Amino acid sequence: MSTMGDGTRAVRAGLPEPEQFEPTLPGPVFAAHFHLSGEPVGPYTYGRDTNPTWTHLERAIGELEAPGEQVETIVFASGMAAISAVLLSQARTGDVVVLPDDGYQALPLVREQLEAYGVEVRTAPTGGDAQLAVLEGARLLWIETPSNPGLDVCDVRRLVGAAHAAGTLVAVDNTLATPLGQRPLELGADFSVASDTKGMTGHGDILLGHVTCRDPELAAGVRRWRKVVGAIPGPMEAWLAHRSLATLELRLDRQCATALALAEALGRREEVTGVRYPGLPTDPSYPNAVRQMRRFGSVVSFVLPDRERAERFLTELRLVDDATSFGGVRSTAERRARWGGDAVPEGFIRFSVGAESPEDLVADVERALDAALRKS
Repeated sequence: MSTMGDGTRAVRAGLPEPEQFEPTLPGPVFAAHFHLSGEPVGPYTYGRDTNPTWTHLERAIGELEAPGEQVETIVFASGMAAISAVLLSQARTGDVVVLPDDGYQALPLVREQLEAYGVEVRTAPTGGDAQLAVLEGARLLWIETPSNPGLDVCDVRRLVGAAHAAGTLVAVDNTLATPLGQRPLELGADFSVASDTKGMTGHGDILLGHVTCRDPELAAGVRRWRKVVGAIPGPMEAWLAHRSLATLELRLDRQCATALALAEALGRREEVTGVRYPGLPTDPSYPNAVRQMRRFGSVVSFVLPDRERAERFLTELRLVDDATSFGGVRSTAERRARWGGDAVPEGFIRFSVGAESPEDLVADVERALDAALRKS
């Protein structure tokens, strides 16, 4: 499948060989145990270790992450389970881990846990490849690009080159881009990690995460962590996720095109500041993004004058839900500062573009801005 287009690959990924009178995508397997006589060896022995439905999904994600290559994917119950599995399976007491200081807001919780285990954690911003300055002696470098919610993009190849030269492993949180937007393993990373709750499954109804890597030993450590902590996805969630992958290219192409149109429209409004979208040629992230990304994601961020007007804007929207998360077929937006933890202004909006008709969505945003900003 390495020479196939993204749409073909997404539709066919992970499907088993055809069998007469069997479904093309087998249904979810609900089993805690399997028939197991004699020696306990084989692909399926106990439901916390392996499941046929996971196997199909893991193969599918692997085919998207690294077409034509031999990789291993491990699926998890959530994105945070996947993130924690890499960091906590690889770091030991006395090790150094480098994290972004502008990444996903739950990363500080992982930092606290790492430090409780005696791991030194250093942080630096994503933009400007600033993590290079704190890389010395690190066991693991964690990159999040584009960053959430600031949408900064670092040069993955540059950071990987410096890290590997120093014997440091590299993990990339690829949640915002998905494998159809960016392939961290092709850029040299050791781990590609994502919350599949977001764009990969795209309907806002599944919690899921995954880790993909080439090195079988690294994969074994991550898989062992999943077994020890039991952070396993349910078979129904795994099956729904696999089904959802078939529309990944269709969803992303619509979302990315509309996100660019929205960013351009927002940039024309004087009352809107700080518009960020990696695919916008005037964006600070664009030079790096255009070199390493094939699609630029569904998220646009911008700043309204204050908290009150930002809240009014969200209330006025008719086609957009005021909700957290991103990457879904239904557009969502939120005033990100309501959660705390992100270094953003009170009027900062993180907008996740869905699959609505572009002209309808942009018109709704324009109308909501007009209504929110003209009120006293």
